[in-house]
Amino acid sequence: MLGVSPYELDCSITALEDLWGRHEQRLRERLGEAATWQERLALMDEFLTRRAADAPAMAPEVAAAWDLIVNQRGRVRVDDLAASCGWSRKRLWSRFTAQVGLTPKRAAMLVRFDHAARALTAGHNAADVALACGYTDQSHLHRDVLAHAGCTPRALVDRNTTAG
Repeated sequence: MLGVSPYELDCSITALEDLWGRHEQRLRERLGEAATWQERLALMDEFLTRRAADAPAMAPEVAAAWDLIVNQRGRVRVDDLAASCGWSRKRLWSRFTAQVGLTPKRAAMLVRFDHAARALTAGHNAADVALACGYTDQSHLHRDVLAHAGCTPRALVDRNTTAG
């Protein structure tokens, strides 16, 4: 969808204009002409759907590894992912990173964090969330929330409660 491998971006901030050129310019014009947010969102949905359809297919092994990460809610070892697709750990690491833009381990960590953040904002107790999501203890969950959300678990809950 981006027009380049996510890995090539190397966590840099890149303007969409630099990635999509005239397509970005035309999208920006159309968004500016749209009268409502509903129209703007529909334009974005159409644009991203079209780009996704034109994007190169992900290797089946990488897609299967991603599905396993999501289905296991991030609680999967990279060795097990590699074994599930018949690749070495090194090959999985390389191919997954090139196609997804994250290492398999980082992807699993973020999926696990997403599951934990959703549970916290749904009102579940932090100690129970830590246990259910595979953190070693509540302080491990606390460190992950600080690292990924930039706030404490309590602040994350409060921020999402007042935003909704």
